[in-house]
Amino acid sequence: MIWKKDVTLERLNATSRNTLMEHLNIEYVEITDNSISATMPVSSITHQPMGLLHGGASVVLAETLGSLAANMCVDDNSYCVGLDINANHIRAKRNGVVTGKTWPIHIGVSTQVWQIEIVDEEQRLLCTSRITMAVKTRKGG
Repeated sequence: MIWKKDVTLERLNATSRNTLMEHLNIEYVEITDNSISATMPVSSITHQPMGLLHGGASVVLAETLGSLAANMCVDDNSYCVGLDINANHIRAKRNGVVTGKTWPIHIGVSTQVWQIEIVDEEQRLLCTSRITMAVKTRKGG
């Protein structure tokens, strides 16, 4: 297992209180030995003006997953911040729920790279994303 912190759905969902994740109704739904998944509704709060899932909302879900997972893979003396994220939007969606899943490509001392895929209820790929995280040391740590 790659997690260095107590990773439970209750703990992960508690981190979303009073954040953008709470506003977008992102909910962590699965943790495995090397991945984390979350859902996000597709509705007026995640639409762009044409009534489709906003690409930025997909990127928020992707960055949320990759960033949180990266921070769960470092000890308490370290933290991770985003350096770069990219996203390819493959398929449009008007309503329902999307599920994002992240897993590591690289977990290093100074950087981490995470893959994120977002699918619909029929497991059709909507967005594929990759985030690079910088691993930093806490002051005094």
